[in-house]
Amino acid sequence: MSLTKTALAALAASLLATPALAEIKIMDPYARASSPMAKAGAAFMQIMNTSDADDRLIAAASDIAKRVELHTHKDVGDGVMKMIEVEEGFVIPAGGSHALARGGDHVMFMGLAGPLEQGATVSVTLTFEQAGDMVVEIPVDNVRKPDHGAMGHDGGS
Repeated sequence: MSLTKTALAALAASLLATPALAEIKIMDPYARASSPMAKAGAAFMQIMNTSDADDRLIAAASDIAKRVELHTHKDVGDGVMKMIEVEEGFVIPAGGSHALARGGDHVMFMGLAGPLEQGATVSVTLTFEQAGDMVVEIPVDNVRKPDHGAMGHDGGS
C-alpha cells in the first residue's frame, strides 16, 4: 500500500472512531434586568440540537457580572417558587431543543458590573459538554412580555 493510501486509510479510520459533536443553534436570545439599578439579570433563549447525539449546557460566563450560573425555579410549596443553581446543567436532547425561559431554566447574572440597558448587547460564552464553547451576542430587551419567545416549549424536546 502506498504512503498516500495508508494516510487516507488512517484518516478515514480516525474520523469514523470520533463521536459526532452535537450541533447547537441558539434561537431568540435576550437578556433583561428588573430595573436599571438591579444587581442581577438573566438571559433566555431556545437551544436547539440538530445532531443525533444528546449534549448538555454545563456552564455560562460573561464579563457583565461577578458570577454567572445556570438556574431554574423550584416549587418549595405553598405557592412559593425559589430560584436555585443547576450545577449539572441542562440536557439538550438529540434532534430536540431546550427552552431557557422566564419562570423556568435560565442563565443568571449576579453582581452586574453595570445596568443591562435596553438595546445593548451582552456577550455570553455558553459551554456544552460535546459542542464546547459558543460565544453568543445577546440583545438586552427589558420591555419584552413574559411569554414572548417561549415558543410553547415545556423545556423538553
